[in-house]
Amino acid sequence: MKATEVVSKLQHLFPNQPEYIQAVSQVLGTIEEEYNKHPEFDRVNLIERLCIPDRIIQFRVNWIDDKGNVQTNMGYRIQQNNSIGPYKGGLRFHASVNVSILKFLAFEQVFKNALTTLPMGGAKGGSDFSPRGKSNAEVMRFCQAFMRELWNYIGPDIDVPAGDIGVGGREVGYMFGQYKTLTHQFVGILTGKGQEFGGSLIRPEATGYGNVYFLENMLKTRGISLSGKTVLVSGAGNVAQYTIEKLLQLGAKPLTCSDSDGFIYDPDGIDTNKLAYIMELKNIERGRIKEYAKEYPHAQYFPGERPWGIKADIATPCATQNEIDGKDAQKLIDNGIIAVTEGANMPSTPEAVKIFQDKKILYCPGKASNAGGVAVSGLEMSQNSERLKWTRDEVDNYLHRIMNDIHDNCVKYGTQTDGYINYVKGANVAGFLKVARAMMAQGVGM
Repeated sequence: MKATEVVSKLQHLFPNQPEYIQAVSQVLGTIEEEYNKHPEFDRVNLIERLCIPDRIIQFRVNWIDDKGNVQTNMGYRIQQNNSIGPYKGGLRFHASVNVSILKFLAFEQVFKNALTTLPMGGAKGGSDFSPRGKSNAEVMRFCQAFMRELWNYIGPDIDVPAGDIGVGGREVGYMFGQYKTLTHQFVGILTGKGQEFGGSLIRPEATGYGNVYFLENMLKTRGISLSGKTVLVSGAGNVAQYTIEKLLQLGAKPLTCSDSDGFIYDPDGIDTNKLAYIMELKNIERGRIKEYAKEYPHAQYFPGERPWGIKADIATPCATQNEIDGKDAQKLIDNGIIAVTEGANMPSTPEAVKIFQDKKILYCPGKASNAGGVAVSGLEMSQNSERLKWTRDEVDNYLHRIMNDIHDNCVKYGTQTDGYINYVKGANVAGFLKVARAMMAQGVGM
């Protein structure tokens, strides 16, 4: 297998899908050497079968707004690979959603889920509908309409969606209720559910907590403590909020928070009371992060900018894909950053990743460092199947152990001869080998 040839063929097959091609390119370049140790993989064209989704489900979603007008959005589900378990991956509701973005996310999800060691395949889905600015009634009607189209293609042993950007507990609840109405079944069809109807403790916190657990492990490889370190965090949603919470619990000092309009910088640090304000602002009031600077006047608000020019020890992008470009990465390096761990999916461009790795800083891709969310989704599936509810400590201990195991696998497959740990290669090779072996064992489906 020559990675460049495979990527070129995929570019020809799928033009105008830059995010998907970017994700595939980054993975194939790191697994090429390992792949070519196994000629049996090439004989069954395993790499193309892994890169091209099993199926793409695309549909129109009609819903009625509060004025009684019929609105139309597009809905999607990309079922990428189910070699090691039912399809599993989030639903994203955001105006930017398209097939390219969902294909990149589904492809990445395959490796991320494999790294957790839990039996979950990879998928992703969503819609170009944005909940921002919509009433609760409009969001409910959209979610119900979306599920009326999706329900035929999912099931607890087929495909189990979860939340992602724009899909939180509210949206999951509305979709679960509609699925139950359509099927007359109460099953674990979605994860990220409310505590009252089958949700798991720690699930809302899991991606952020896991991100910080992984960061701790990275720092330990160089004998560095997280306590006292200043941290740049982007985003203000679920992942960013609980990344900040766990950073505070472990003695670090988060300095920034952002949304699509800009970012705030608090030189005194975002403490627990300030975090509570952010959570109410974003989760209840559905407000914008600029309000933080009005509530805490010593903080600065930077409209239309990203936080990567602020001096700090650590950066953890938790917003969206490609939010750190080459110029941003160089700013971070110039300001003495020692580690970057990704809470979002593919938030660093290839140029940024190259700069981080060339400078030998600690850098981990999202498929490893943000795998805590889907890990606890898998644990929620287990609890639903058992009709049991585990304690907070039980789930958190499982999460911590899973993140430790993912880190160990990254070290195993990513340690270079000079001692530098290439977490990108480590994560990709570890995830790939698990999926590839499962595909080989199951033969070629016709």
